Amino acid sequence: MDGPVKDPLAAFFAPSTIAIVGASDDPAKWGHIIARQSLRHRGRTTFFVNSRADTVLGLPVHRSLTGIGQAIDLAIVSVPVGAFRAVIDDAVSAGVRAVLAITAGFAELGPEGEALQRECATVLRTHGVRMIGPNCLGLVDNGSGVYLAANDFAAGSVALLSQSGNLALELDVMLRRAGMGFSRFISIGNQADVSLVELMDSCVADPNTAILALYVEDFRDGRAFIEAAQRARAAGKPVIVLASGNGPAAARSAGSHTGALSSNAEVVAMACATAGAVNVHTPRQMLVALQSVGRAAHRVRRVGIVTDGGGHGTIAAGLLEDAGFALPTPDSRLSALLRRRLWAPSSVTNPVDLAGYGEQDPRSYAATTALMLADATFDAVLMTGYFGGYSSPVPFAAGLGEGEVAAARAIVRAVHKQHKPVVVHSMATESTALDVLRAAGVPTFDAIEDAVAALGLAATEPSVPLLPIPEPGPPIPTDYHSLREAMRDAGLPSGRVIPVADQGQIAAAVAVLKGPYVLKTAAALHKSDSGGVRLNLADEAALMAAHAEMTLGIGDPHCTVESMVDLRDAVELLVGVKWDPRFGPVMMVGAGGVLAEVAHDTALACAPVDAEQGLDLLHSLDLAPLLGGFRGRPAIAIEAAADVIARLGAFAAAHPEWSEFEVNPLVVTPFGTHILDARAID
Repeated sequence: MDGPVKDPLAAFFAPSTIAIVGASDDPAKWGHIIARQSLRHRGRTTFFVNSRADTVLGLPVHRSLTGIGQAIDLAIVSVPVGAFRAVIDDAVSAGVRAVLAITAGFAELGPEGEALQRECATVLRTHGVRMIGPNCLGLVDNGSGVYLAANDFAAGSVALLSQSGNLALELDVMLRRAGMGFSRFISIGNQADVSLVELMDSCVADPNTAILALYVEDFRDGRAFIEAAQRARAAGKPVIVLASGNGPAAARSAGSHTGALSSNAEVVAMACATAGAVNVHTPRQMLVALQSVGRAAHRVRRVGIVTDGGGHGTIAAGLLEDAGFALPTPDSRLSALLRRRLWAPSSVTNPVDLAGYGEQDPRSYAATTALMLADATFDAVLMTGYFGGYSSPVPFAAGLGEGEVAAARAIVRAVHKQHKPVVVHSMATESTALDVLRAAGVPTFDAIEDAVAALGLAATEPSVPLLPIPEPGPPIPTDYHSLREAMRDAGLPSGRVIPVADQGQIAAAVAVLKGPYVLKTAAALHKSDSGGVRLNLADEAALMAAHAEMTLGIGDPHCTVESMVDLRDAVELLVGVKWDPRFGPVMMVGAGGVLAEVAHDTALACAPVDAEQGLDLLHSLDLAPLLGGFRGRPAIAIEAAADVIARLGAFAAAHPEWSEFEVNPLVVTPFGTHILDARAID
């Protein structure tokens, strides 16, 4: 029987021998900090390397890695950038297995640094040596006892992969307060060799890791990230992503609506949704997610509220409803059970308000919560208000702490028995009862909005399979006529388009096409904005007149003629594909026509998609009610639209020479689909 697969990055996380290159007695240098931390290692040998010092921290120093005279699993390099290349050559000669590069001054500073970084990474790779960094802040593995970072991190089950040291320190403080900690901290640096994806896979294989937290500034290979996050999710290890620099792109393309409407933030959110990962935007949201994800097998929809004060219950109810949760009322059976357990002033609707009974018997919180968890009416329970205050250092009421701690233990038992989540908002911060809940994994918060957000994160959404990007097809010119003809040849519902520049060509076009007609200029990308589109031209004479006017106004006689499509009961869609430098072809589906400019109603997916994913994109739009018929309008051919969306995605994804491709509008009627306009941008 095959044993477990060995982690290819084991030299970083379970080294037998370590060497600190640049070890120093100067407290201001990273070489001193890492050297001091390295002495905490259990069961491994550590060597210090410094070409000028005789001792560091009272221990002997070697002049070079080769001078150590024995195999080294992991070399930590903290030297000036000018000395880095020589250290790399020394590491290769010494047979070092892995390098953790603290040294900065590489790609983050420009082309010259990037060239040096690439050269060093190539040398190491050629000799089978792996490198994390450069420009990283080290790593910690609390499970194996590897401490190669400036700070200590509380032990726990969260693996943090971060491109920010300060963010890691902030999360450490926040997790300590929540009774949580880290299995690993890894500063991923510039990813010159070992990538984010490889580190994710290593953390998934780590038995001490239950959840992955990522702070990412550069995904590098976005599709590989999606697949790695899907592997983590399949292994039962949720992934939470905080990505930086995801506001509106500073250099958005003005060439198409697709370029203008999909920001970096939206692409990252789409990638996380595809991966089944949780996308957050602040460290506080990261903390809420770390406490919450994986607490429910299914999405939470119906929530019961337990409170000991009307104000807290009312605020919780409003926030939950605003967030889309349902607040069902207990049926007569459950109401009777609650009534028997509480006193007359209590309300047994939803919220269930103890109305002061918690001060008579703190165990009533647990009894009420247990009854609601056991009832099929509720998917989860939110407790808000006093609970936690009776066992705090300065209790709200004396003599009730022991009963509150017992109630906390009973709540934990109920959660484990019913496999439904409970989240707690408490006025208290320090509390023995809250410590009991935290230790058992019950999320507790000092802000009610965080408790509501936690319920939304209790169950992760399913991931979406990535379809392979098609092999590139023969290049297609981006002029309007060539593009429309290529789409028609590909079997897409794109009507015939005939180029014209004079009266004779117009007459020839009329002989082939059925009226009424559409005339479009070939001299402008945004045709409508320049007055370059004329619709419903009844006959040849009307075409001639419109062509003369357009030529005079635009100054170019080159146009195209096509047949007008019947737009009765039609819905106009926009379908676009933009090549993202990290995630490859990204598809956008949204409201088309003039609505594309006034309503940001879009949905994104990694292209290509299949017809089922196309349907999902359509149903996610705000205009979705219009697709199935609305106020007497007939339903459109939505399945045909989904099929065309899938084929458009594959068509565009086969042309990486285009930065953007867009169909606007794709007209969908009750009887079929019609492409009325398209553009591609090199």
